[in-house]
Amino acid sequence: MTVLVNMIVTLGMLGIVPLGLLLIDPDGLRRTARIWPYAAAPGAVCLWLPRGAPAVTLAALYAVAALALAARVPVRLLRLRARALARTRSGESRPHGATAAEAAVLTALASPAVAATALVAERSGYRLFGFDLDILALTVPHFHYAGFTAALVAGLVCRAAAAGNTGRGSGSRRARWAAFSVPGGTLLVLIGYFVDDWAELAGAVVLTAGMWLVALVTWQEIRPAAPDRRTRALLAVSAAVLGATMVLALWWALGEATGIPHPTLTWMAATHGLGNALGFALCSVLAWRRLAAGPRPEETTP
Repeated sequence: MTVLVNMIVTLGMLGIVPLGLLLIDPDGLRRTARIWPYAAAPGAVCLWLPRGAPAVTLAALYAVAALALAARVPVRLLRLRARALARTRSGESRPHGATAAEAAVLTALASPAVAATALVAERSGYRLFGFDLDILALTVPHFHYAGFTAALVAGLVCRAAAAGNTGRGSGSRRARWAAFSVPGGTLLVLIGYFVDDWAELAGAVVLTAGMWLVALVTWQEIRPAAPDRRTRALLAVSAAVLGATMVLALWWALGEATGIPHPTLTWMAATHGLGNALGFALCSVLAWRRLAAGPRPEETTP
């Protein structure tokens, strides 16, 4: 399991996060996205080292980068507040779905810091807040994918629906619910770590509902409006995989809370983890990058 989890985390650190940053803010985060792989490389290397001082040092370097990214959250909030006040004074209304999309984006920006904190503790062999080292190790991929990628994609789906770019009219209630429930479910799962398995199950239910909404809106609205076959195929794979992998997440959380038979962590890493990393996260980010780049005339189909 360790090798597979490390490969999944490495993909998230070096590939998914920098590509995702460009989707959040292509101009404001361009420099951060460009240097991110270099800042994340120590974190990726430390995964393959035995626990000890060298691994902790490398993990701490990654944590500095992740915390610097999280520091953008209050700055972004202040800018959003300033814009909201300016709109109020000018009599403009707030764009439909903007609050939900921003909640998802802010969650994405903060999530790598949670992952990096768990990584530093796990690499040092320190049971942070009393958690087992295996749980800390799995927190790292969880907050790169459920925390960063899922929240990011939920925000992008909400933005597209609110802007009327889905081909189904202006705005989408399902997209707004997804943009709220994915960050909310991620937070509830985190709280569940400190409370009990039932609280974690509640978080898993909310997160699963949000992810299924992301998959549904992607399949029904975003995918048909995509301008070329490759983008539509990537969106289709991401939606289909997400629908399946979240069943596994819900099954595991239900089993932990009730004691019914459920997959082992090793089996979850090989199915839920790998499916989310390649089928959902990578395909989603690549698809949204293609959407952001605009239609390619040679690939566009009626």
